[in-house]
Amino acid sequence: MRSDRSHPLITLVVVLAAFITVPMSISGAAVALPGIGADLHAAGAPLQWVMNAYNLTFASFMLVAGSAADLLGRRRVFAGGAALFALGSLAAAAAPGAGLLDAARALSGVGAAGVFASGGAILATTFDGAARTRAFAALGSAAGLGLAAGPTLSGWLAGTLGWRASFGLHAAVLIVALTGTGFIAESRAARRPRLDVTGAVVFVAGLGALVLGAVQGPGWGWSNPGVAALLVAGVALLAAFTVLQARSAAPLLDLSLVRDRRFLALCLVPVVTTFGFVTLLTYLPTYLVGAGGLSAQRAGTVMLLMTAPVLAAPPLAGGLVNRGVPARAVITAALAMFAGGNTWLTVIGPDTPAAVIAGPLLLIGLGAGLTFGAGDGMAMSLVEPERAGMATGFLNTMRIGSEAIVIAVFGAVLVSLTATRVGSPGLAAKVAAGDLSGGDGAALAAGFTEALHLLLYGTAAVCAVGTVAIAAALAPPRRPAAAVATADETAVTAR
Repeated sequence: MRSDRSHPLITLVVVLAAFITVPMSISGAAVALPGIGADLHAAGAPLQWVMNAYNLTFASFMLVAGSAADLLGRRRVFAGGAALFALGSLAAAAAPGAGLLDAARALSGVGAAGVFASGGAILATTFDGAARTRAFAALGSAAGLGLAAGPTLSGWLAGTLGWRASFGLHAAVLIVALTGTGFIAESRAARRPRLDVTGAVVFVAGLGALVLGAVQGPGWGWSNPGVAALLVAGVALLAAFTVLQARSAAPLLDLSLVRDRRFLALCLVPVVTTFGFVTLLTYLPTYLVGAGGLSAQRAGTVMLLMTAPVLAAPPLAGGLVNRGVPARAVITAALAMFAGGNTWLTVIGPDTPAAVIAGPLLLIGLGAGLTFGAGDGMAMSLVEPERAGMATGFLNTMRIGSEAIVIAVFGAVLVSLTATRVGSPGLAAKVAAGDLSGGDGAALAAGFTEALHLLLYGTAAVCAVGTVAIAAALAPPRRPAAAVATADETAVTAR
């Protein structure tokens, strides 16, 4: 059900502005950490939770926000999410200590979940056909712009005005976006049962425990009883959530969505993207600075080879689909680029010129941009408007949840592989963080490189398997033999 008031162009601009800010707040905050630590006299876990608190609540509340958008109104949840995000950003900018800063970031994560889950649903119910494809391509470019511009913009602000200015910028953009929400048509599901509060609590607790266990695993140790308890509790609660949803008359997640193999396959596209693209976005700069000896500014410039295509490729993907190229073909080609690019990137070494790694970085970035441009739009085309928020919430839960878990596991494996080559877990942790001052620099760089190469091959293998599985699941259903025979007979009779 929709209200009559609708301004599609303003709607698109408002949603894009908010969407730029969400990933910018992730990638930009990482650059501000050194300044935050020095100013607030924070280090270790309290400092890392500036990132972790945001990611934890962002992932955990995504599905709840999506279902709430269908029931309460997508514009209402979008505006509420943007307001919470802005409030959290203002509180972060004014925080006098690390504890309050972490709490403010957690609040921003809840708001970001509302923006992401309802923003995609708003576009899915505002646009149709080719216009919807173009809208989601623009959404992919906006997310890519925020991800790519975040480190550069936040680094400049932190260096000139201080780290608080970067959070103030996020709040300012969201406040501007809020002024345009009055031009967005309200829409909600025609049938409006009560929100499944029990399911929401169980899901948030389960995913939160799972993500928290993955985030703390590298620091506490994977054999730590606390980590094991969190992971087991997370899996158990998510299993209980599935049972509750199967029995609920008004589920938070309609399991028929997950039973649709094409929709589920499209929800796995962001997971493969996390393996093939996001892990490198997180850890490759550390390698370039530590083993490669580049300055942070130079490393950021090299990373543009991988992030710049993310801005240009989504419209390319949308254009190809609108010109008749099957979205399945675009997505399959994009995922295959992750496998090929990660394998190709094993040419990297401590003294490798940027020109040598330009090819694989461009290929990986192109793959990411194509998935951003085609994947979400195709997923939403499979879902009726009444469940647009739920579907967007689940899709982005897979995206953000996989990022939090995969990045933590990738880092732990990188440290473990490095430790077998440098002889000390403690030294390996420093090396993986880009600090090679604890011994023979050349030997440490060589060990870091060998470990990274093994991870790149492993990542390529995961992406290759994911590509084949997703391509198979997206294949159109075969017609029964009897139907084919009947069609052939009809054609013969017609002649």
